[in-house]
Amino acid sequence: MENQPEKINGLVSWAADSALFKLAIIGFLTILLLIPSEWIQSLIRERQTRQEEVLRDISDKWSSSQLLQGPVMILPYQTSRQVTDASGKVSREDVLTNVYILPEELNIEAEVDPEIRHRGIFDAVVYNAKLNVSGSFSPLELEKSGINPDRILWDKARVAIGLSDLKGLKNNPMIQLADRRYAVEPDFTSLQLFSNNLIILPNLSNDRNTALPFKFSLDLRGSTELNFLHLGKTTQVKIQGVWKDPSFTGRYLPENPQINKDGFSAEWNIPFFNRPYSQQWIADNTQLDTRIEIAELPKTETIAKNTKIDDAYFGVKFLLSIDQYQKTMRSAKYSFLIILLTFLSLFFTELLNKKKVHILQYVLIGAAMTIYYTLLLAFSERIGFNSAYLVASISTVLLISTFITMLLKNRRPALIFGSILTTFYVFIFVIIQLQDLALIFGSIGLFITVAIMMYLSAKMDWNKGSTKDA
Repeated sequence: MENQPEKINGLVSWAADSALFKLAIIGFLTILLLIPSEWIQSLIRERQTRQEEVLRDISDKWSSSQLLQGPVMILPYQTSRQVTDASGKVSREDVLTNVYILPEELNIEAEVDPEIRHRGIFDAVVYNAKLNVSGSFSPLELEKSGINPDRILWDKARVAIGLSDLKGLKNNPMIQLADRRYAVEPDFTSLQLFSNNLIILPNLSNDRNTALPFKFSLDLRGSTELNFLHLGKTTQVKIQGVWKDPSFTGRYLPENPQINKDGFSAEWNIPFFNRPYSQQWIADNTQLDTRIEIAELPKTETIAKNTKIDDAYFGVKFLLSIDQYQKTMRSAKYSFLIILLTFLSLFFTELLNKKKVHILQYVLIGAAMTIYYTLLLAFSERIGFNSAYLVASISTVLLISTFITMLLKNRRPALIFGSILTTFYVFIFVIIQLQDLALIFGSIGLFITVAIMMYLSAKMDWNKGSTKDA
């Protein structure tokens, strides 16, 4: 019992002098700092969600992303079917269905003028576009389908085009079919071909022919994206605009796109072999643009017929040149690595200079490195990510280097430590800028860092916490 206080004092003395014990405390502190790091990532996600809400609000007032669909010719068709009544008597009755005919050729030329709209600190891309559409419909396939042309209601024929947001129309479109022009009007019937149907009602009783040329122009506005639906047996689209950061969307990529600081141009030439639609079909009420998420479908329902549009649309998306939230989030995900390497560097600096740094001072340095990411987020919303990264990094390095100078009473190790911390931040910045090469550069950098740590640890006397004698 008399030796108990001595044992306790010896244990306390060992804990105070043991480098391994302090290293364990530093590891625990690093893990503990993951909690505020996760809070910061949550803050970044919240700001990103706010940006998306502003973008949706601007799109709602201006016009949302546009998807041009059609044209499609619809011919009401009388056919008959066999029915059996309650008594078992079999009879036939006339029913009305539709023959749908897609274009033989579909040519679209588009000129797009995107611009940035500001709402506070947030930006959204909107555009004005002029579209010239031309082509011709396919002739009626009688032999394959077994259609009797005498049972077609030629006087009730319709030609429909679809536009995802009618609010974006800036003119009253006119469709020229053969040698006649027809005013387009919205369809309020039960037609479900597109989500928003614009139709003309040509009387084809005299022609009784579907192989007719068409052309029309659209002056519209939208935001973020401009897409097209591949409905022609041959679909050709040419688009150009004054935007230096386009991203081509959908299943089909353009041929030889040209992108430079003054704008872009792209061209698609797509045959019908890649198209998920028949050239002609008979159905009661076809839907071409239905998009249903798998989670929304009944378990017994197939999703094949609802995802055809995803295999047929293509176009361009107008990206903002800098997405500061995405880059800030990527930076924050490296926070654990940066804090751990910084603490290890400070630990070796402490041992090499034979001056102890209190664990509370480690906590303060960790707090400064955590606040770094809130500075980065706040400044990136105002001055852009690259400038914000420079400001936050310089401020943090200067603060911590000055603090180390005050602790160790020596500028030389503080300058070395500041250089190490600067190297870490430069290393992370390079990784963030890279995409395809990020993994290999990151792996090489970490390998070199571990090698340096191994070399320094080999020079230490872990029993006394001092440098080995040569």
